[in-house]
Amino acid sequence: MTNRRPVECWLTDMDGVLVHEEHALPGAPEFLAKLQASGRRFMVLTNNSIYTRRDLRARLLASGIDLPEEAIWTSALATAQYLQDQRAGGSAYVLGESGLTTALHEVGYIMSQRDPDYVVLGETRTYSFETITRAIRLIDNGARFIATNPDATGPSAEGSLPATGAIAALITKATGVDPYYIGKPNPLMMRSALNQIDAHSETTVMIGDRMDTDIRSGLEAGMRSILVLSGSTRAEQVGRYPYVPTWVKDGIHDVVPMIDELAPVTGRGQDAAS
Repeated sequence: MTNRRPVECWLTDMDGVLVHEEHALPGAPEFLAKLQASGRRFMVLTNNSIYTRRDLRARLLASGIDLPEEAIWTSALATAQYLQDQRAGGSAYVLGESGLTTALHEVGYIMSQRDPDYVVLGETRTYSFETITRAIRLIDNGARFIATNPDATGPSAEGSLPATGAIAALITKATGVDPYYIGKPNPLMMRSALNQIDAHSETTVMIGDRMDTDIRSGLEAGMRSILVLSGSTRAEQVGRYPYVPTWVKDGIHDVVPMIDELAPVTGRGQDAAS
């Protein structure tokens, strides 16, 4: 790794890295505080499209993590940006919560059940037979099918819940149409997050707890990656994948000293360090 450029920016997943069931994981507040104190650019990512940035900031603050709204990037925001780039001022039939509908409204999209440009599927706890049936019929009639993320299940205190990917599979089975997923592991979400902080993949590290989404998307976006073992992926599972993270750490507390270790050398100028 001696020939790699210093790390100037950081991307990190939220659940399983910084928090677990709304409780801060050891080292998470210190990690974010150190990034802010050092002036490093960073972004916290989540595939969850339920909540707005303001909602997520409030939830993190309740767990002891103080994070500005603008440092949060969700699959809903990435989806809205993608649709704006593809078809500005379009219309969508949305299956989702305020995080998704707010993001779409903010880029000028209209919510419509009548001949929409897109059916957009996000995370929600209120899926109904009626809304799923309407989505199927709209796709049959030519609406393009977009989903915020492919996660088949999500966590809860009682156990796993069906998530966006599971509902997408149901709609695909009925229509024969696969959705285009915007969130991880699509590197498009990584690219959009990098653009938000004016970062370059060669000088940015992605931290995550899932090999199949976080580490894969970081790799495909050209970043170095850190797998933390505080979430979904266990140490014995890492070797089963055809790709590997750059580093494996027990948790985010082990990443805190890496902020200084991987930083550009000071005193001689950043260009000399690179």
